[in-house]
Amino acid sequence: MSVFFEGLGRLELFFVVCALIGGGMLLLRLLLLLVGFGDHGEGADVHPDSDTGFQLLSIQGITAFFMMFGLVGYALLRTTTWSAAFASVGAVVAGIGSMFLIQRIFLSMGRLQSSGTLPTDRAVGGEGSVYLTIPARGTGRVQVAIAGRLREFEATSADGGALATGELVRVTGVSGDVLVVERKVN
Repeated sequence: MSVFFEGLGRLELFFVVCALIGGGMLLLRLLLLLVGFGDHGEGADVHPDSDTGFQLLSIQGITAFFMMFGLVGYALLRTTTWSAAFASVGAVVAGIGSMFLIQRIFLSMGRLQSSGTLPTDRAVGGEGSVYLTIPARGTGRVQVAIAGRLREFEATSADGGALATGELVRVTGVSGDVLVVERKVN
């Protein structure tokens, strides 16, 4: 291994060290994620409401920059007749391009997320049963099937009367987060 490093020029050595740092950071982060460390539910360190410059400067972006900068710079010096200046420019372009690509990937993945909450207005027209008694002019709880799943909601009676546990009801409206229900007539 030391023979490899001894045969390198200064710029080649710089590119190799950058590639090793970037690749090492990538592997370390991957191993930590596989073991369960390093993922704090923040996803990609990319925040859609921040400026583009800060979105590019994420851990993943910096890692990608160093790795691609080093690999492309070393490859351009070793396999082309380009001067050191052109190889350096090519390495910087590759590094910035990889940072941009990583940012786009994580922003796209962020759009795949869903809050998992169900808007209560989708329950209007649904039918279910009283789960916890709804007292006169008070609130109780009902179970209503929405989108193929049985959900439990806070509810009040449309006419202000009491509804006992087990009674069949139909949702007629929503007031805030509380369903307005009426006794289902068979």
